[in-house]
Amino acid sequence: MKHVLVTGASGLLGLNLALTAAQSGYHVTGWSGRHALVQTPFEAEQVDLTELEGLPARIAALSPDVIIHCAALANIDQAELHPGLAEKLNAQVPGVIAQAARACGAQLVHISTDAVFDGSRGDYRETDAPNPINTYARTKLAGEAAVAAAYPQALVARVNFYGWSASGQRSLAEFFYTHLRAEQTVNGFTDVFFSPLYVKHLAQLLLLMVEKSLSGLYHVFSPQATSKYAFGVSLARQFGLDESLINPVSFADAGLSTPRPLNLSMNTEKLQAALDAPLPSEQEGLQALYADALAGLPDKLVAYLA
Repeated sequence: MKHVLVTGASGLLGLNLALTAAQSGYHVTGWSGRHALVQTPFEAEQVDLTELEGLPARIAALSPDVIIHCAALANIDQAELHPGLAEKLNAQVPGVIAQAARACGAQLVHISTDAVFDGSRGDYRETDAPNPINTYARTKLAGEAAVAAAYPQALVARVNFYGWSASGQRSLAEFFYTHLRAEQTVNGFTDVFFSPLYVKHLAQLLLLMVEKSLSGLYHVFSPQATSKYAFGVSLARQFGLDESLINPVSFADAGLSTPRPLNLSMNTEKLQAALDAPLPSEQEGLQALYADALAGLPDKLVAYLA
């Protein structure tokens, strides 16, 4: 039985990934930061990743077969306000974990982001040159470089995802669902494009990539791009909610202080060729999101937070 260490295990991806891995028969240890986890079907520990000096010994003591590093300062506005913390969590920590993974012979999957691109044209491939336009993106790109330098055999997965989280506030899907269910109007950007995967589909793909021993840089996204507005409308239709509550607006009218890329449609041909299989569609993702809601997953996730 492979031992998998998942960092950021209280986050949207980390928690769903740890649960998916445990259900798939892996021995899982989940590291969370500020938020303790309780009664999880995997081993859960609180670890302060900013204490860089102690990380190699902690990882060596666990001796995992696989490390999937999900933890990051992912809030774009918070990263802009706290660039030093973003630099430490998003750029320095990945390099330390990569060195420790290489030292103990563990496979490493480092989670990165589509935001490393400036969004000027879309359909980005792994071979396209990044051009980050905010602190979050710059530090995440630096994290990619640190991992590649420390552990060239590592897998770097750029991702964008949605799903149910323990806080109920971590994804665009939760934003639309919460407001529409309460019959509240919301704005949806018609000129911001992305290629998100349902988080459990992403978790399954990452584990499959581990099993296939993939390494290097991969774009792990939906094969279909959509606008934030269209995504909200599709979600409303899937859940039987009132799509007319979503106002189609331009990003320019939002008044957001931190610059954000507009077109992050992503090319996934490299991954589809490596897996020799199609990737889950937007419709399949929303159907799975709905099915998991009916099965009570949101409440189950909330119960894992101490």
